[in-house]
Amino acid sequence: MDANTLLQFKDLGAAGALALAAAGSALGAGAAGMAAVGAWKKCFAQNKNAPFILTAFVGAPLSQTIYGMIVMNALIDMANKGQFMAGAGILSGFAMGMSAWMQGKAGAAAADAMAETGKGFGNYLMVLGVIETVALFVMVFILMAAGKL
Repeated sequence: MDANTLLQFKDLGAAGALALAAAGSALGAGAAGMAAVGAWKKCFAQNKNAPFILTAFVGAPLSQTIYGMIVMNALIDMANKGQFMAGAGILSGFAMGMSAWMQGKAGAAAADAMAETGKGFGNYLMVLGVIETVALFVMVFILMAAGKL
């Protein structure tokens, strides 16, 4: 592969880290958001108070976009120095995105359970935290591999 072709792909890993993490955040927030809306609808139909705290479950997957941005910035710094980690960026973005999506699905279940019972918020948040840890590990390990930590 000649140098000009390689330069066209120099930012691919950085863009992939952010884009795939953000796509997962969108999927996760969407899943949890739809469940929260459904849970609120059930509450309204039963003349119960609709718990605003369900928005915490909806917003939880958004942090993976921030992790993707941090990885993106590290990979841009490396690309500017002539070191390209396109595969690492794309794969880490995918892993963070999957974490966000699954966190949203767990948040959806948590929203439904919380609205129905009014109990268990701390337990549900712990589950989301465990899923979040996957994305944190990916970010930290990629930054370590890139020599940025």
